[in-house]
Amino acid sequence: MQETETHKKILFRYYSDLLEDMVVETMWAEIIDLEKGYFKLDNIPFFGPLIATDDIFFAEFDKDEEKLVYRETIETSGNSIVQVVILEKGFDKEIIREKLKEINCESEGMNETLFAVEVIFDIDYSIVKNILNEYADLSIIDFGEPCLSEKHRADLLKN
Repeated sequence: MQETETHKKILFRYYSDLLEDMVVETMWAEIIDLEKGYFKLDNIPFFGPLIATDDIFFAEFDKDEEKLVYRETIETSGNSIVQVVILEKGFDKEIIREKLKEINCESEGMNETLFAVEVIFDIDYSIVKNILNEYADLSIIDFGEPCLSEKHRADLLKN
């Protein structure tokens, strides 16, 4: 039996508010329809393009890049991505990552001072924001919300 390919690496090129620069990031995506160029994001973005995990998007082969390149988001999943930067020297980011994991928020660390958090649709974002604000108020972290879904914006208005 021949193994079928289920995922592709896709190139994303966008402006990052976090870095205040153009960024190129390569992420894994599940193939939805290869002929149409439809994919579902299977990675947590680091630098904050306007896309979240499980969003469905269109990508096409770019001759200059010699890769599949993201073009536009077709359908949003309702998931959100939050970026966290550790400001306090020597603070162990795993403490916050563990707290977020306890409420079912996966995260991916980039280095000692930066990680990206996936907030899935079902989670009440006000709970996540309370945890982040607790550390931000102590100047331990700062955080950005580059991709906050409509559902998670609504969670903040309820409280």
